[in-house]
Amino acid sequence: MLTVQINESEVKQLVRERITELVKEIDAEYVFWDAKELMRRTCMSWNFIQQQFFFDPRFPKFKVGNKWYFPARETREFLLRWLKEQKRS
Repeated sequence: MLTVQINESEVKQLVRERITELVKEIDAEYVFWDAKELMRRTCMSWNFIQQQFFFDPRFPKFKVGNKWYFPARETREFLLRWLKEQKRS
């Protein structure tokens, strides 16, 4: 008979660390998002994005030709700030 003991808190910590690493890798994949990626990342429609925060002067955006681009890191930071502000409304 074989008995194995696992330290649950250590396993949880290892899992958290690995998840954090994977999230950083995923975030590092993109330098910027286009409108389609912004909609995917936020689970919001283009109309809703425009109504809620697109025209906020703090929202980082650049138009190149006919296409909008959003710096990934700055956009993520803005979205987190914006979402926290919605609690107060």
